[in-house]
Amino acid sequence: MAGKTIKPTSGSDVRPAHEPGVLTSSANDIAAFVARARAMSPHRAGAHGRLVFALDATMSRQPTWDMACTLQADMFREAGALGSLDIRLVYYRGFNECRASGWISDSAQLARLMSKIDCQGGNTQIGKVLSETRREAVEAGVRALVFVGDAMEESADDLCAKAGELGLLKVPVFMFQEGRDATAEQTFREIARLTGGAWCRFDPGAAAQLRELLRAAAAYAAGGREALLQLAKTASGAAKLIGQMK
Repeated sequence: MAGKTIKPTSGSDVRPAHEPGVLTSSANDIAAFVARARAMSPHRAGAHGRLVFALDATMSRQPTWDMACTLQADMFREAGALGSLDIRLVYYRGFNECRASGWISDSAQLARLMSKIDCQGGNTQIGKVLSETRREAVEAGVRALVFVGDAMEESADDLCAKAGELGLLKVPVFMFQEGRDATAEQTFREIARLTGGAWCRFDPGAAAQLRELLRAAAAYAAGGREALLQLAKTASGAAKLIGQMK
């Protein structure tokens, strides 16, 4: 994927990205995610937020891809009460394929796009996701990156260096890990720490817990920490998590 950047021409197009259940952890892990988001620099309610939504689309990920395709609408709905949200889908799969959509502001459009994408075997390309997010943070403004994946097959030091650049740009990365891969967990946690984001684990098929995390991330992207307090007023799950926070 090295070489010239091909920018998307519309939200429905997907182009190569730029190169440069039950929670297995306790409920406190998700509460910690919400707490970290609340502690970040606030955004004003009613503002226009941009969120990079990145997914591992390698072969084993098809069930989670299908689940995310359904749950992504909740992100738009959550943000709609606070302002507006544009989402840029980034995914990798197969041999050296990493692609990014244009900015999408409609859940139906994103669902149509995701439904046309099949998962394919291949190695992880998280570095390209981080590089693409950095480029967009500089050019278009990005409030957060959400990554959903289960493995890490790259240099941890290289990924952490890229994460550090996002941290300097004040773009938090929320790493949502499926499963218990220890190598992935160690690196995912460090990426989250370096960017001021958060890490949380969920089990395959844990749609309810992943939904809570995605809604919280969308609320942050649209309205910052105050938006999470607003979420607690309308969502019992979020209220329960915030109620556990110290």
